[in-house]
Amino acid sequence: MHVKLAKRFSFEAAHFLPTFPEGHKCRRLHGHSFHVTVVVAGEVPEQAGYLVDYAEIRAATRPVEEALDHRLLNDVPGLENPTAEQISRWIWDRLAPSLPLLAEVTVEETCTSECSYAGPTPRR
Repeated sequence: MHVKLAKRFSFEAAHFLPTFPEGHKCRRLHGHSFHVTVVVAGEVPEQAGYLVDYAEIRAATRPVEEALDHRLLNDVPGLENPTAEQISRWIWDRLAPSLPLLAEVTVEETCTSECSYAGPTPRR
């Protein structure tokens, strides 16, 4: 049986987008309540009956959450231009080594704006 599991976490942070045009509202310093959904996918081993323990996903995401929560994202190494696209890839890069079944990272900046990243080579 092929399944996808999702685990969410949130963080509060400020950022500004230096590559946006002068005068654009996102170029100014502002903050968001970011919501991140981490998806792992794969075949459920019949003997185990589950794909991944949700606690494993949480253990992998906790350091990422702590690195981003209540920060100016532009000051985080690798996030000098912290767009949703860059944040989702940054999170992926930190989770992939400990979550081999990682399939997707979605970052929601607002209730109507999100970006999903499926890694350098999209997986199914």
